[in-house]
Amino acid sequence: MKLALSLLLVSAVLLCASAVLANGQNAAKDNKPNDDQSKDNKSAEIYGELAKAPEKASKRVNPLENDPEAIAAGRLLFEDHCAECHGDKAEGGKKGPNLRAPEVQNATQGTLFWLLTNGVVRKGMPVWSKLPGPQRWQLVRYLKSLGVVQPVPAETAIKP
Repeated sequence: MKLALSLLLVSAVLLCASAVLANGQNAAKDNKPNDDQSKDNKSAEIYGELAKAPEKASKRVNPLENDPEAIAAGRLLFEDHCAECHGDKAEGGKKGPNLRAPEVQNATQGTLFWLLTNGVVRKGMPVWSKLPGPQRWQLVRYLKSLGVVQPVPAETAIKP
């Protein structure tokens, strides 16, 4: 009788412990953001600086908009000053985000010029205000010429 009671008590304790653990795991799942929310939050964190551009700056018009040589000159400047962080194709690197992301490509040229001028020092983006204005506008022209390219998720990438 004592043995049966002891087994029943141990079973009840194990059952309660299982219920508590399962409940804790469900609560953790409920508090964990889904992948879309997580991506949105990360995107907002990375590209949120673009929204900080003053309205006056974002409305600035690129004086080199119709200069056919501006894109090629901007590409050379990008290779010299930006590719190290943002990657050779501006699709993101170890330090810098993807500049072909919709957030960047949909930003106004004035906003990009403002960001280049002021940088985001706390996130590692240097201030480029010492780079002459025409060269910053060339960089903007080059960046806008790239168009949107979404990175391929690792799980869907073709493996050799």
